[in-house]
Amino acid sequence: MSQHTNQSWGGRFSEPVDAFVARFTASVDFDKRLYKHDIQGSIAHATMLAKVGVLSDAERDTIIDGLNAIRGEIEAGNFDWRVDLEDVHMNIEAKLTERIGITGKKLHTGRSRNDQVATDIRLWLREEIDVILAEITRLQDGLLSQAEQHAEVIMPGFTHLQTAQPVTFGHHLLAWFEMLSRDYERLVDCRKRVNRMPLGSAALAGTTYPIERSITCELLGFEAISGNSLDGVSDRDFAIEFCAAASLAMMHLSRFSEELVLWTSAQFNFIDLPDRFCTGSSIMPQKKNPDVPELVRGKSGRVYGHLMGLLTLMKSQPLAYNKDNQEDKEPLFDAVDTLRDSLRAFADMIPAIQPKVEVMREAARRGFSTATDLADYLVRKGLPFRDCHEIVGKAVKYGVDSGKDLAEMNLDELRQFSEQISDDVFAVLTLEGSVGARDHIGGTAPKQVRAAVGRGRELLASR
Repeated sequence: MSQHTNQSWGGRFSEPVDAFVARFTASVDFDKRLYKHDIQGSIAHATMLAKVGVLSDAERDTIIDGLNAIRGEIEAGNFDWRVDLEDVHMNIEAKLTERIGITGKKLHTGRSRNDQVATDIRLWLREEIDVILAEITRLQDGLLSQAEQHAEVIMPGFTHLQTAQPVTFGHHLLAWFEMLSRDYERLVDCRKRVNRMPLGSAALAGTTYPIERSITCELLGFEAISGNSLDGVSDRDFAIEFCAAASLAMMHLSRFSEELVLWTSAQFNFIDLPDRFCTGSSIMPQKKNPDVPELVRGKSGRVYGHLMGLLTLMKSQPLAYNKDNQEDKEPLFDAVDTLRDSLRAFADMIPAIQPKVEVMREAARRGFSTATDLADYLVRKGLPFRDCHEIVGKAVKYGVDSGKDLAEMNLDELRQFSEQISDDVFAVLTLEGSVGARDHIGGTAPKQVRAAVGRGRELLASR
């Protein structure tokens, strides 16, 4: 075998791989981040091989000691990653053999890089999902605190970005909380399918060695063992599913971001973001740009792209493993990094938001936001809703022409549209009366907002 070919497969080859091809096909530059999980899987594999008699206890201990020493070198920054060894797996195995001799070559007995990488990436993603779930919880906790504090702060609610009905700032923030709860549930469910062990599938057909997959499954904390060796090495559904869940979560964060960008603009001026989450302009000294939400809004496209990339990667692959699958890691790694960091930024930022209470309230007074409340008032007086809708529409037109909000009209002005209107109408037309009247689960009444906060806290405590 040429000294320039990879020691894991070079016996078949009579000439070294072209230098460019070696670089082109190598994955070590990005898959080295799997080192901890590769070593974790190898320790479990060696432990199992010793229990079934393929390795001696002494060989197992030598291998484990060597792997732990290599992990220390990597974490200390003293490990020499080699492109000619292609990937994280062969780099670690070559270093192990260099360190402990021929015993290091026995570690790969009964497995392939195909089931090894499939195991590593599941171990890594499982751990990253746990980190992401913790960040979602931290962000939700910040939303609950803000919602509780601002349960009575009135702001306009919008449809079509036009003033619709009054809501409260707390109620609005709890809508974000609900979105994140669904994201949390999806990722918990996704994790179940990530947490299935392919190790033991070997290259594609299993192995003739007397392995006990249940041993490695327990050692590695997997919930189940893959049921088919062909599928075990070639399945990347879990990565696609994660990117789908991540895309939904990033879509939610992008929607939050859009609202924060609008609310910090001079035209809305609803909130203030602390300086530490913003930047200035190189030419306009007055500018305070909401860079964190803008960047999160932009990063959503990266994750969408990774989802489509992985779907396209897998759509034409025959069973079992193909080199194409090397292209799964970079999009998955970036999707994880992007979602985790975006959530972290929001979890830091949301508790620091300061609503501008009077500005929000004044905005809610504009745009006839209590028009629906007036229509509901007339319904309670015995009129059909469609007739009430028309009556209030005429009152709104009068308000537009006269420059008066409904609450600013006197009783005579209102009664020209319906004789059913009496003095009690003014309690309905106030902003507080409007939000307080929607007193049901999921409604805008401050006591319902506080009740929702209580349910949210119970939810977080149960995780």
